[in-house]
Amino acid sequence: MSRIGRLPVALPAGVTLEVAGLQVSVKGPKGRLSQVLPNGVRVVLSAGQAVVERVSDDRTARSMHGLARTLVRNLVDGVASGFQRTLEINGVGYRVELKKRYLVFSLGYSHPIYFEIPEGVDARVESPTRLTVSGIDRQLIGATAAKIRSFRSPEPYKGKGIKYLDEVVRRKEGKSGAR
Repeated sequence: MSRIGRLPVALPAGVTLEVAGLQVSVKGPKGRLSQVLPNGVRVVLSAGQAVVERVSDDRTARSMHGLARTLVRNLVDGVASGFQRTLEINGVGYRVELKKRYLVFSLGYSHPIYFEIPEGVDARVESPTRLTVSGIDRQLIGATAAKIRSFRSPEPYKGKGIKYLDEVVRRKEGKSGAR
C-alpha cells in the first residue's frame, strides 16, 4: 500500500469536492480547479475528507496511487490557501520591475527580457531583487517560477543569477594560483 496514497485529504471549511469519473473538481474561497486523475484510481468522499483508492492491484494502479492523492491535495490546498514561490536575483545591476502584466528583467544581457505573466498567476515585486509568484494552481506556479529562473540560472563561481529563496547554490573555488 502506498504510504502517501492511503492518507486521507481533509477538506477545510468552505471547500467542496466533486467527482465525475476521473475528473475531480474542487471549489473554494480562492477559486475553482479541476484535474483529470490517472487511470487505476478513484476518489471516495466520506465525512469531510477525500480518500484515494486503487481500482485494482496491478503495477500501474499502484504507481499512480500516491500521485493521484497528491494531485487531489494540491487542488484542495490551492483553492483553500493558494501557493507562492519567491525568487531572489543576485548580481550587480540585475533587477526586475513590473509593468502592467509584464515582468521586465535586466540580467546583464544586451537587452531587457519581457515576460508576460500567465493567466491565473499573480506576480509581486517586493524589491528590485526579490519577486514572489503566487496563485492557486501549484503546477502553474512551479512552471512559471522555473521559466523565470531559466532566464539566468545561478552560476557556481560568483552566485549571480535568479534563484529560489530557499535554494542553496554550492559555490566553487575559482582558478588556483599561477603555474
